[in-house]
Amino acid sequence: MEHFIDVIIPIPLQRLFTYRISVSEAAFIKRGMRVAVPFGKSKIYTGIVFKVHQTPPAIYEPKEIHQILDEKPLVNGFQLELWEWIAGYYMCTLGEVMRAALPSAFILESETNIVRNTDQAEDENLLEDDEFLIYEALQHQSSLKIQDVIGILDKKQVLPLIHKLIEKKVVYLEEEVIEKYKPRLIRYVKLHSRYTSDVAMQELLDSLVRAPKQKEVVLTLFTIAARTKKPVKVSELISRSGTSSSIIRTLIDKEILEEYHIKTDRIEFSGEDTVPTKTLNSLQSQALKSIVDSFESHDVVLLHGVTSSGKTEVYSKLIEATLERNRQVLYLLPEIALTAQLIVRLQRYFGDHVSVYHSRYTSHERVEVWNNVLHELSKAQIVVGARSSVFLPFSNLGLVIIDEEHEQSYKQFDPAPRYHARDTAIMLAKMHKAKTLLGSATPSLESYYNVKQDKYALTEINARYNKVLMPDIQLIDLKDKYKRRRMKGHFSDTLIEAMAEVLHSGHQVILFQNRRGFSPIVECVTCGHAPQCPNCDVSLTYHQYKNQLRCHYCGYHVAMHLNCEACGSSQIDAKGFGTEQIEEEVKTLFPGYKVARMDLDTTRRKYSYEKLFTALEQREIDVLVGTQMVTKGLDFRHVKLVGIMNADSMLNFPDFRAHERSFQLMLQVAGRAGRTDERGKVFIQTYNPYHTILQQVSTNNYLGMYADQMNDRYNYKYSPIYKLIKITLKHRDYNRVELASKWLGKSLRGLFSDCVLGPESPPVSRIRNQYYKNILIKIPKGQSLTKTKEAIIKINNSFFSIKEFRSVKIILNVDNF
Repeated sequence: MEHFIDVIIPIPLQRLFTYRISVSEAAFIKRGMRVAVPFGKSKIYTGIVFKVHQTPPAIYEPKEIHQILDEKPLVNGFQLELWEWIAGYYMCTLGEVMRAALPSAFILESETNIVRNTDQAEDENLLEDDEFLIYEALQHQSSLKIQDVIGILDKKQVLPLIHKLIEKKVVYLEEEVIEKYKPRLIRYVKLHSRYTSDVAMQELLDSLVRAPKQKEVVLTLFTIAARTKKPVKVSELISRSGTSSSIIRTLIDKEILEEYHIKTDRIEFSGEDTVPTKTLNSLQSQALKSIVDSFESHDVVLLHGVTSSGKTEVYSKLIEATLERNRQVLYLLPEIALTAQLIVRLQRYFGDHVSVYHSRYTSHERVEVWNNVLHELSKAQIVVGARSSVFLPFSNLGLVIIDEEHEQSYKQFDPAPRYHARDTAIMLAKMHKAKTLLGSATPSLESYYNVKQDKYALTEINARYNKVLMPDIQLIDLKDKYKRRRMKGHFSDTLIEAMAEVLHSGHQVILFQNRRGFSPIVECVTCGHAPQCPNCDVSLTYHQYKNQLRCHYCGYHVAMHLNCEACGSSQIDAKGFGTEQIEEEVKTLFPGYKVARMDLDTTRRKYSYEKLFTALEQREIDVLVGTQMVTKGLDFRHVKLVGIMNADSMLNFPDFRAHERSFQLMLQVAGRAGRTDERGKVFIQTYNPYHTILQQVSTNNYLGMYADQMNDRYNYKYSPIYKLIKITLKHRDYNRVELASKWLGKSLRGLFSDCVLGPESPPVSRIRNQYYKNILIKIPKGQSLTKTKEAIIKINNSFFSIKEFRSVKIILNVDNF
C-alpha cells in the first residue's frame, strides 16, 4: 500500500499538494513536521505536513519528498486548526497563513547554484564575451549564485544569459537548501583534565614563569572557578585577567586549557529576585472577583476601566492564578512601544517566566521563543507580544489577555492573511478551552455590542487608582483665537500659559499631532503648484530634518525644491503641520527645556522606544511631541499636561469609524495626564468646539458616544450590525482596473443586490503606480457568512477565467476596519 502526505507550501495557492512517501517515512512523519519538497521544475520549498494518508491524487502523478527536516512536529494540532479557521474566515490560503505564522528562519527555500558542466568539453571561442566571463569565474569557483553573476557582469538582467549557457551545456543549475537558523553558542574554557591534581597544577605554574600573561590567565581561571563553581566564559576570563583572546588561543593550542560551547537563548531575563504582585484596592478587588465569577458563565470578559485605573495589576493577579494551575498565558499588546514598559513590570513579578515576541526581534530570537513555547519551558509560560504572537505553538493555554482591545493596530492589512489579532486570539482561546479578558478604557463598538448581546460579560472600574481625579479637559476654540490674534504659530495663548506653568513646576508635557513630518503640503505662493509623488496620487510631505520631500505611501523622496517646478518662483510656502514643526515651535517658545519627538521617523531602530521611555521616566525630557504612539497605555508619573494640537483632522477623516476612533484617541492621550496626586489638564485645540464627539470627550461620556454611533451604524448598515467584506482591485492600467471593477461589481450586485457598494476609487486612488478600486459588501445578520464567502469565491474564479482580467490583483479583506 502506497503512502502519501498533504503538504502546506508557503505560496498563495488554494489547494494542498500531495507527495509520495515510503513506508518507513510514513511511520516516522507526523502532522505538523517540516519537509523539503520539490515544486515546479526545480524549486524546493519547506512544507508543513497537514495529513498522512493512503489516497493517491486523481489528476497528477505525485513527486517524492526531498527530505524530512524535523524529528518532532514544529507546529501542533491547535495551530493547524487555527490556520484552517483563519484561511476560511479571512478568505486566504493556508500557504499565506503559514508564511505569516512561522519565523522566516523556519521556512527554508532553495537557492539556485550555477555549476560548470565538467562532462562537456566546451570550445571557448564559441562563447560570447559575457558568457566567457561566467565560464572563467567557474574555473576558479565550484559554483556561482545569481547574485554573483549580477556582480561579475554588473547587469541586473542575467537570466537570459544563464539560459544560453544551459542550452550550450556549459553549465547546469543545482538547488541548495539552506538552514537559516543558527543557534547562539557561548564560548567557555576549563583547565585541561591533566592539571586537576595540586602537584600537576604547581608544575604548570612553574613552567609558565617566563610567560607571565599566560600564568595570569591560569590563576584567574582557577580563582573564578573556585569562587562561582560555574562554567567560565572566555569573555569573562579575558576581562578579569586583562589579557587578549590570542593568549587564550595559545593556551588552548598548548592543551593547557580546553574550550567548549554551550547553546543559549539570545534574549534572557537578567534581573533581581521577583517581588510579590501589588495588593489591590477595593475597586480592583471587586473587578477581579467579578471577572473570576463571570468566567464561570462566559468565555470572554470585557474589562472597561478608565485610564490609570490599574488594569495591569488586575491582569497580574489573573496571570498569577493561571501560573499556579501550570498553564500558559498570552498577553497581547497593540504596539511594540508598549511592551518595553510592561515587560519590566511583569518580570519584576514573574521573573524569567516572561518571554517577548514581536517583529522588532530578529528571526533567530523569534525561533528561540517559538521553541521555548513549543516545549512548554517555564521561561515561556507568559508570552507578551504584538499580534503575530497568536501564531505561537501553545499547547496548554489557560488565559489570553488582550490589552487596549479597541486598537486598530491589531488588524493586519498587508500582506494576507488580513486577520484581526483580537478575534483570532478569542478563537485560539476557545480551541484551548481557555478564558479571554479584553481590557480598554474606550472599548470598540464591536466588543461593547457583544456585551449588550450577552456574548461577553462586562466588568467596570470607574475610578482611577488611589482616587486620583480624572484630568480636566478643556476645548480651545481656534477660530476665536485666530480672530483675536492670540496664536503663536500653532499654539494658542491658553496652551502656552498652561505649558509654561507645568514646565516651571518641574513636570512634563505631551503634545499630540497625528501627522509626522514638518508639513503635509508644500505650495508655491505664486501659482499654487504643490509637488506630487510620481508614483501615488498624494502630495509630498516636507521633512525638515533631512530637508526632503517624502511620500508616506511608497517611500519616494527628493531634495526640497528651492524653486517652484511649474513657474520657477522662489516663494514656496508650507501648509499644515506635523510633529517636526510642533517640535521646532516648542523649542522656540521654551528654549531652556528638552524637547523630544516620538513618531515613525524617530523609532525605527530596535531599542529606540526603550531609550525614549527611559529618558521620559528619568525626566531627561520635558516635552514629548508624538503621533498616536504616545496615546497607547503608557504610564508616566510626571506628565501633568496633554495638548491635542488639532482635533479636526481626525474627525473629518473619510471613514465610517472616524468619530469612534477620534473619541478613543483623544480620551487615551488625555489619560496620560495626571496619573499621580495632582489633577492633570488636557487642552484640545479645535475649530469646532461644539462638535458632539468633542463634547463627549470633555465629559468622558463613553455611553453617549456608543449610543450615537450605534444609531448611525443601524441607519447606514455598518459593523457591528452588518458584516463587511471589502474587495480591492489594483492594476497599472487604469482602463483595465476600471473595466474589471465594473464587471465584478455587476456580478456581485446580481447576487447581493443593494448590499454591494461601489466600485469606487478610494481617497488615494493610485499607490506605487497601481490604480485602486474598492467594492464593499454588507452582509446582514440573517445571511449565512459561509455561503456568502463561497459565492464571492465562485465569482472571483469566474473573474480570473476572463483573459483580460487575469493580471488584475484582487484583495479580499474580511472585517476591513
